[in-house]
Amino acid sequence: MTKLQRLQTAKDYYPNAQIELTANSDFQLLIAVVLSAQTTDVAVNKVTPQLFEAFADAKALKEAEYEEVYPLINKLGLAKQKSKNIIKAAKIYDEDFKNIMPRTIEELTKMPGVGNKTASVCLANVYDLPFMAVDTHVWRISKRLSIVGEDANVDQVARELEKILPKKDILQYHHSLIFFGRYMCLARNPKCDKCLLQDDCNFNK
Repeated sequence: MTKLQRLQTAKDYYPNAQIELTANSDFQLLIAVVLSAQTTDVAVNKVTPQLFEAFADAKALKEAEYEEVYPLINKLGLAKQKSKNIIKAAKIYDEDFKNIMPRTIEELTKMPGVGNKTASVCLANVYDLPFMAVDTHVWRISKRLSIVGEDANVDQVARELEKILPKKDILQYHHSLIFFGRYMCLARNPKCDKCLLQDDCNFNK
């Protein structure tokens, strides 16, 4: 199979996959993605209802005190730093970006806690821009299927996928590959017996 065919086969297992973080606005999506760093979406979805009930938008969150935010998200990994980051990010979002999601990686990454991956997720989901966010699942699958070399870093994986995939379908590939990694091609015990990509996979070779 070609690289695109391998990725297409993986995507076809979960063709209707969607983002699993819950949010009611672009700003809430940004905060949820920031909180999801080194934490599962399931865990984030357990804390954001209370967080967003207390601080529904950037105007509210930028005025919050650390002592108010931390107890609402303290079950998440890196909660102390994330509490500080989302308050500072809210201030920038409200005052510098006028409560409108920026359309560039460069602008988004000016906010604390927002790296290239978080920015890519937001731009792809809010504006359907052709950015491939590379999480641990996409990174692992890309290496197992020899889309990139074993020494490729996250940015190299993203650029290679953006080059291979049809631009109009990058967001769907992103969601589907995450599901494929989360539910089929697991890190420790992948379900190889149910996978059509065994001949193209480096796992156990």
